[in-house]
Amino acid sequence: MKPYELIGSMGCGSAIVEMALALARVPHTLTDIPYLKPGPQRDRLLRINPLGQVPTMVTPDGEVLTESAAMMLHLHDVAPRAGLAPPSDDPARPRFLNLLIRLVAAVYPTFTYGDDPPQWTGPGPAAEHLRARVHARRADIWQEIERYAGAPHMLGARFSALDLYLAVMTRWRPGPAWFAEYCPALSAVARAAAEKPEVAGVLARHFPPPTE
Repeated sequence: MKPYELIGSMGCGSAIVEMALALARVPHTLTDIPYLKPGPQRDRLLRINPLGQVPTMVTPDGEVLTESAAMMLHLHDVAPRAGLAPPSDDPARPRFLNLLIRLVAAVYPTFTYGDDPPQWTGPGPAAEHLRARVHARRADIWQEIERYAGAPHMLGARFSALDLYLAVMTRWRPGPAWFAEYCPALSAVARAAAEKPEVAGVLARHFPPPTE
């Protein structure tokens, strides 16, 4: 049986799916590419995912998955023992699904539009206005999600893929110090997730400490 292939980039959302693959213990390969850089690697990515985004996953059957939430739910079906999602009859399942989609549908787009505002507005004051508004909106969303955080995991005693998202996303803007101050419950969930060896290994690969 062919392994899964995860196409990703260092420090990007592909780290979240890489953690899930490690926890699911399914055979897989990692293809790290500079996904915005023109060249053969990006050409191949565009052939299989016209959006040109990472993560992109190719299943052993050749099916292409382009959305991280779909990858998580698929891996849960393949390896339920990994605990990536509550079972379908678990009372925590609706909250899990709602928060999973909130992360990918509400938080993720703020990076799409806030990372490079001139791409959408052209250069000038409008770009900086968009950047400021998007960053403020992201902070509001995170503080709303904070109200749903359990301990030690997002769903309380139950670990899930939500914890993997937080382990990575709390390292993105506005950064760990902001989360520690304004979203301490989410920060604690991220720290708890990082105690898992599979999570810690991926974090070390994607977010190595700065060299002096």
